[in-house]
Amino acid sequence: MFDVLPHALERLRAQQPVSIATVVKADGSSPRDPGAAMVVGADGAVFGSVSGGCVEGAVYEIATEVLETGVPVLEVFGYSDADAFAVGLTCGGELTVHIQRVDPQDADLVARIVADVEGGKPVAWVTVIAHPDPAHLGRKVIVRPDSHEGTLGSEFADHAVPSDVRGVLAAGDSRIMHFGPGGERMGNEMEVFVASFQPKPRMLIFGAVDFAAALAQQASILGFDVTVCDARSIFATPERFPAADRVIVDWPHRYVSAQVEAGLIDSRTVVCVLTHDAKFDVPVLVAVTALPEEIRPHYIGVMGSRRTHDDRVKRMRDAGMTEPQLGLLDSPIGLDLRGRTPQETAVSIAAHIIARRWGGTGVPLSELHSDIHAR
Repeated sequence: MFDVLPHALERLRAQQPVSIATVVKADGSSPRDPGAAMVVGADGAVFGSVSGGCVEGAVYEIATEVLETGVPVLEVFGYSDADAFAVGLTCGGELTVHIQRVDPQDADLVARIVADVEGGKPVAWVTVIAHPDPAHLGRKVIVRPDSHEGTLGSEFADHAVPSDVRGVLAAGDSRIMHFGPGGERMGNEMEVFVASFQPKPRMLIFGAVDFAAALAQQASILGFDVTVCDARSIFATPERFPAADRVIVDWPHRYVSAQVEAGLIDSRTVVCVLTHDAKFDVPVLVAVTALPEEIRPHYIGVMGSRRTHDDRVKRMRDAGMTEPQLGLLDSPIGLDLRGRTPQETAVSIAAHIIARRWGGTGVPLSELHSDIHAR
């Protein structure tokens, strides 16, 4: 949703209403996850996508009707049968899409959300998508870690729902939540959809080498905020790493300590150590693996041959690293793709990170009989 809000804001500021269609539930092999959104303007302009093409036309038609009526719609799109003209998902999945109108008087609210996103601040847009009283449909609150704005129609709901939503926001998740009609936690008559925004996860690449340049490019494509860090100023230059968000000249372990103190490393962070040099590798790996579990990076990959890694392990044990800490390291880094160039190696590392995040096996899909998409 949040990537299309600037387009919505542009039209709202021009005193034009917009429809926002949002995927609120996705089952089976549906092409988009909850939170994917499409904006339809009063001028007919379309931004974003809810299905990658399968049902865009039908959603557009509903969105134009919602622009006229102002009445929110919850529509389910399932598998389309042998009729090639049927509206549905040829992949066999099922999408539930919520379409609502947003009017120009909400421009300031949307502007504040856009400002939060651009500033890298967590924020959630919470919309009532089902309720026994139709007057509640489409009501929304905006939830932040320490505040909220808007109302769901009752004082109790305005307290209980944002309180529970903050747990979802902290995880960066987007999902449907159920409450009683007045916000009671034991009920299910009211459904709200929580679209959460969290800042980009970080990738910290230590070692200003050619492999780092290729990996930074891959990481940027995957949506990471990328930092390349090396103590050698002659190698750590922005010109060598155009895809990185920042290039830092510092000792890796010292940079990690400063980032931890600033609260800028968490469990979504990825660390890739590519230097092959024990005087850089060992201190930073000791520092990263010693972090508390709640802020420890979930992927710590280290480049090097098995012989190099065996020597590195001996040095890390000498530096006081425990066996559980050593077990946190992925080395040699990446999946077995038999790649040789920096670019091929970067794909191998990126694939390993994706597989680790979603529990993938790295096995060709043609050899599997389970779901294609992780949920």
